[in-house]
Amino acid sequence: MGFMSQSKTNLYQCQDCNATSSKWQGRCFQCGAWESFVKVNTHSKAGKITSYAGELNTEVVNLAAVKASNISRVCTGWEELDRVLGGGLVPGSVSLLGGDPGVGKSTLLLQMLCKLTSKVKVLYVTGEESADQVALRARRLGLDLNDCYLLAHTDLSVILTAIKQQQAAVVVIDSIQTMASAELSSAAGSVSQVRECAMQLTQMAKSQAITILFIGHMTKDGHVAGPRVLEHMVDTVLYLEGEQTGRYRMLRASKNRFGSVHELGVFAMLEQGMREVKNPSLLFLSKDAPAASGSVIMACLEGSRVLLVELQTLVDDSYGQNPRRVVMGLDTTRMNMLMAILSKHAGVSCHNQDVFINVVGGLKITETAADLALCAAILSSIASIALPRDLMVIGELGLNGEIRPIQQGQARVAQAAKHGITDIILPSSNKITAVKGCRIHPVRDIAHAKSVLFELIRLDKTANPRQPSPQSVNMSSQPAEPEHAQGAISD
Repeated sequence: MGFMSQSKTNLYQCQDCNATSSKWQGRCFQCGAWESFVKVNTHSKAGKITSYAGELNTEVVNLAAVKASNISRVCTGWEELDRVLGGGLVPGSVSLLGGDPGVGKSTLLLQMLCKLTSKVKVLYVTGEESADQVALRARRLGLDLNDCYLLAHTDLSVILTAIKQQQAAVVVIDSIQTMASAELSSAAGSVSQVRECAMQLTQMAKSQAITILFIGHMTKDGHVAGPRVLEHMVDTVLYLEGEQTGRYRMLRASKNRFGSVHELGVFAMLEQGMREVKNPSLLFLSKDAPAASGSVIMACLEGSRVLLVELQTLVDDSYGQNPRRVVMGLDTTRMNMLMAILSKHAGVSCHNQDVFINVVGGLKITETAADLALCAAILSSIASIALPRDLMVIGELGLNGEIRPIQQGQARVAQAAKHGITDIILPSSNKITAVKGCRIHPVRDIAHAKSVLFELIRLDKTANPRQPSPQSVNMSSQPAEPEHAQGAISD
């Protein structure tokens, strides 16, 4: 038990690390961030310290004597969202959803609430839009609005009272940066306001087993706006990624106390709102396109899901003093290392050539199992020879040119067989059970992989001497979505 002393009336605080100063600083003396100090005017009186993790319990107990009850999760009705959350919403949990403006954060959670109305009581609190605007958007999306309750307000005390009166089990706050407490004199969105509002809402969620989801603004650096402590207070931090001009959205978790942070949820933004994608591999593969040099298929692991993606590489002569290296979806530093391995152990150098690398579909690959596929794409582009469309390459490379084993090799092979892959190049140290319809080609090092790769190219040309040229493809009427991907989006 303790008491809070009178806080300073004029205080400047860093929005990144919460460092305080009596005067404004151009650069934070603690974290080094520029122009991150904002003025915080608080006039909070001395009062009793409360616990924001629930009811204050001063009794010391043995951890083995604590009975952890099995909490029943609430399924959202979307398998993609439940997968990222760890199986559904946990009563008493607090989640934070961030993303660029217009990416679909409000649409996603509004649709989720309307799906939950048949299971629990829900409340949507908006501080950015009026009630008419939210209702208009909901009707445009064709949502069931009968049991979905809405509050358009920014006063924290009003919001807390409404949550108690409605006895809501799931609450969405859109957004946490627009909420303000009358006990603080600073403006809404300031460090002190965001922290205080989040703490009081978190206290209510923990003490009354209410699931609360915050929508957070993003800074130009790609982080959630407000104090860094906001991400520490919540149980789950989600990020919705995707280009506004594109159709697809990726949902990831950077923090999850109730599940894994490696899961990926894929959604499609349509005129009718968000739709989950049942088979994302169909979106990242352009199997209808003709074979082209520099293109290769690989299998990446996203949590418990295996996705087949296509890597595209373009290697061309450089006419500048410094060759360009442009990488989209992969690590640039690792790409430079792989190019050095190719030069040292495979006799293929591109030090005087421009290299452009892209992962089809905008997916970001962080695992090292893409090493061998990237090298195969570079070799294909340099030689201007197309790889077979039914070939998949996976493997990790060491600095000595050896090919190291990968995780979940059997699962990757099984997923490849489902999508019609007939030849797979993978590390010889992975013991893979043969799958019907697939030929496994184990390789030891990069030189061995190079010889196997060009042997498969020779056999493919022998079996298919006349490959259709890109000019022979009918371009008169292109569908909005590739034919093979039309069944990937659920209704």
